[in-house]
Amino acid sequence: MFRKIVTAIIVVPLAIVIVAFAVANRQAVTVSFDPFSSASPAYAATVPLFVLIFVLVTLGVVIGGSASWLRQSKWRRAARKLDGDVRALQQELDALRRRLAAEEPPPLRERPDYPAILPPT
Repeated sequence: MFRKIVTAIIVVPLAIVIVAFAVANRQAVTVSFDPFSSASPAYAATVPLFVLIFVLVTLGVVIGGSASWLRQSKWRRAARKLDGDVRALQQELDALRRRLAAEEPPPLRERPDYPAILPPT
């Protein structure tokens, strides 16, 4: 229930802002990928400005997310290795505890008799 309320509080105003942005920026812009000839570019596309901005933002999110995922892969690898080490040590500890519990404890040594009176020095 809480998630639905928070989603409604965040998503509805965000959707309104995105729609308002798209309506306000409907004018067409020409995007050219030819840096050498601006008069007659080899490839140029005319798209609405809001489409260009949405595509660039989406592309930035995808690139940033993949870079973050790749950067964290070494930490995930280290965590998996340490988790395996912990499991192996836990199994070894359990085996040692079972072996110790199965063994009979060694008999206690009797305490030697000490003289009640210490000899003079």
